[in-house]
Amino acid sequence: MNWLRHGGIWAFIVRRLLLGVLVLFLVSLIVFAATQALGDPARAILGRNATPASLAALRKQLNLDQSLVQQYLSWLNGLLHLDLGNSLAAQQPVTKVLGARLVNSTVLVILAAWISIPVSLALGSWAALRREKTFDNVTSNLMLVLAALPEFVIAVLLVILFSTSVMHVLPAISPVPPGTRPWQFPDELVLPTLALVIPVVPYVARIMRASMVEVLESDYVEMARLKGLPERTVLVRHALPNAIGPVFQVIAINLAYLTGGVVVIEYVFNYSGIGSALQDAVINHDLPVVQALAMLIAAVYVVLNLLADVATILVTPRLRTRL
Repeated sequence: MNWLRHGGIWAFIVRRLLLGVLVLFLVSLIVFAATQALGDPARAILGRNATPASLAALRKQLNLDQSLVQQYLSWLNGLLHLDLGNSLAAQQPVTKVLGARLVNSTVLVILAAWISIPVSLALGSWAALRREKTFDNVTSNLMLVLAALPEFVIAVLLVILFSTSVMHVLPAISPVPPGTRPWQFPDELVLPTLALVIPVVPYVARIMRASMVEVLESDYVEMARLKGLPERTVLVRHALPNAIGPVFQVIAINLAYLTGGVVVIEYVFNYSGIGSALQDAVINHDLPVVQALAMLIAAVYVVLNLLADVATILVTPRLRTRL
């Protein structure tokens, strides 16, 4: 197993994958234990007037009469085989219940990431180049204000500004009718996307600014300037690749935040995604759906952090030499 210690980037990836599997296993234990606190799904399905006989029959049908250990092992075995089970409320496979909603949420997250990451990097880099000047001071203070606002407050403010008598130019809600796709309703996507972009930009931009300032004051950037290289070449070839490395971690965290934060935003805008699915599943005590969504969000966190670590190493020469 010595190659795992001194095997370069691939050994590093394998180590992180093994750590990710361990994290997901621990998360599965926590998720299973937490969902048991939601109550008895059989009683939630049949109602308060259910007879003991009907409750016992339904519990047996749903395998709820087994011990918790047996239920967990059965659920874990299903996860390993990509079988998420059946929704207790809809009596359909979880994959079918969540399929369209996952597509809707994925579109929203991808749009938010596609806008927020370039904007954040550009704002942070330009603020570093213009540090202590008007642009830097204005953007720094504005980023602090935006970072202090919760996403649901931003969502409500956007609705007030763009969907009421102030400036009625966009719809206040963003429903996606069954059988349709979100890109068929571009106007309805604007406000939910903005509500996700605005909370993310301040964090990434501030880290990018700090990293770029540090790099611009480094010896190798100064040496590149002394060699007479154009300022644009110095920035693109020397400053930006070294400054963006630490930012990958923040980008990963914020993309993972988008996956979780989308739940709140979808509720505010009545958007048909995993947020409403999670809300309905908790209300109906639909344990398979809750468990599937919790594990999905955890898996996204693990994958994004792995990708951020690998990207940081690839763009940072001094880190590559240590592997």
